Amino acid sequence: MTRSPVLYLSHGAPPLADDATWTRQLAGWSAGLPKPTAILVVSAHWEEAPLTLSATTTVPLVYDFWGFPDRYYQVKYASPGAPELAAKVKKLLRATETPVHDAPDRGLDHGAYVPLVEMYPDADIPVLQVSMPSLDPQELFDLGRKLTPLRDEGVLIIGSGFFTHNLSGMARSTDGTPPAWSAEFDHWGDEVLRSGDVDTLLDFRHKAPAAALAHPRIEHFAPLFVSLGASSAEGRTVIDGFWHGLAKRSLQFS
Repeated sequence: MTRSPVLYLSHGAPPLADDATWTRQLAGWSAGLPKPTAILVVSAHWEEAPLTLSATTTVPLVYDFWGFPDRYYQVKYASPGAPELAAKVKKLLRATETPVHDAPDRGLDHGAYVPLVEMYPDADIPVLQVSMPSLDPQELFDLGRKLTPLRDEGVLIIGSGFFTHNLSGMARSTDGTPPAWSAEFDHWGDEVLRSGDVDTLLDFRHKAPAAALAHPRIEHFAPLFVSLGASSAEGRTVIDGFWHGLAKRSLQFS
């Protein structure tokens, strides 16, 4: 079996479904990947310690957003549960004395299902979501390292966040020009990722331009560190550009 790649993607809000370009990009991306045996998702929208595993049966989605039209709360994604993957995750983590909890009633949140609806619309691949037990970049990188063996079993590991994420600073321009802080951080991130400089990425809060504006709170950048840890850090950008001024850079790692 070919080793699965690792992804970091900018997942968008529920209205992503209305963006024809973005949905086409996500669908085209997944079409070029080997079909996973299962999918493991680390989303910006689930922080819980100790590390916790979501439901391993098909349960309702978590509509963790407010103020949108009703139709966004009617979206379904009844992917199979992933009990076998959950067992493997527990084995890998407990071997390193990493505590693991279960949340048997927690469904996928929008950081997981919004992109998966576009990438794997048949919902025929088992999906497991795991929480971020910390926002510490090194700890998340180490978590990714522990999960790496799953790739040899065809598991697609996805870190789902947003490459820049400052909702109060979202662009209101009509010509699509992103704010300077978003463009500067995105450019910096692209260059550092191209160079494979993991240490600089881990210290982005001190090294990146406009880091505090691009990520007033780092939960949307944090899943990238899991993806980096689970990969060789040799990544390429698959999707770039901006959505209301936020960088939607999304990457694939070998």
